[in-house]
Amino acid sequence: MTLSTSQPTWLLNGQQPDLLFSELTHLGLMSVTGEQGRSFIHGQVTTDISSLESDQWRWGAHCDPKGKMLASFRTFAKDDTLFLMMPKDTLALDLPQLQKYAVFSKADLADVTDSWLLLGVAGEQANAWLTAQFGELNAELTLIDGGMIIHDTGRYILAIERDQAESLVNAIEQPIYDASAWQTLEILAGYPNLGASHQGQFVPQMCNVQAVNGISFNKGCYMGQETVARMKYRGGNKRALYIVSGKVTAPLTADSQLEIALEDEEGFRRAGTIIEAVQRDGQVLLTAVLANDTQLDAKLRVADDTESELTLIALPYSLDEQD
Repeated sequence: MTLSTSQPTWLLNGQQPDLLFSELTHLGLMSVTGEQGRSFIHGQVTTDISSLESDQWRWGAHCDPKGKMLASFRTFAKDDTLFLMMPKDTLALDLPQLQKYAVFSKADLADVTDSWLLLGVAGEQANAWLTAQFGELNAELTLIDGGMIIHDTGRYILAIERDQAESLVNAIEQPIYDASAWQTLEILAGYPNLGASHQGQFVPQMCNVQAVNGISFNKGCYMGQETVARMKYRGGNKRALYIVSGKVTAPLTADSQLEIALEDEEGFRRAGTIIEAVQRDGQVLLTAVLANDTQLDAKLRVADDTESELTLIALPYSLDEQD
């Protein structure tokens, strides 16, 4: 089955349609099964897996022993399978890291991305359309035949087994946009979608994982816990994830860096690292890790693009821990 995707003409201009479909080809799914599958993952990640209910999903992070993130993810379960959803390139590198330790547990981990269709549904009519297809959606996670639906602040992620997806796709009368449409919405939500190129660079709080309820400070030991806990109880974190928009004169690359204007003199200095970005017709929207005292009226630009002009957008949440 092939979906016909198109680029969103409304991208970056704020004119979101009432019903939006986006094929989430940039995301992958890891499955965790086995007698000790959940307990194994519980001991590896920042999320409290043991308390995750059948109708819940959570953000989380997998860290190295020094507390630097190897992956950020959404996690949820269906029947006896726990799933971790994250960018595909991150999954490709993170799965082997987890499998190294899984050999000591009765846990099986696999990349099952190719077996699932991941579809984002958003807009004022999203709930009505999904309800017509699957019935009432009254929880964070709704389990359906052959899949599940994540509800996320008025947006929905539908994960359905590919061998059952054809009839669903045939019921969609609107354009199905490419992944950049969904990335736009997630950037505006200030979400920490860590790509593979940034593995091992940031403690979870530097990407606001605590602010989206992705860190449990009560769950017990996990990989990198000492560093993550120190950031909370002793301070020391000087960075945070910000939303940035503006114009550029050259395409962004994986190596693009941000600079910030000096306050009392002419010129710029290095400011931070781009995490996720979408770009169209000289306009960009991105998330970036910057100093956590960066002011909303700060002027930024892309290094090596002196004509670029970037400004910050206020985060839609508090940076305080939720746990």
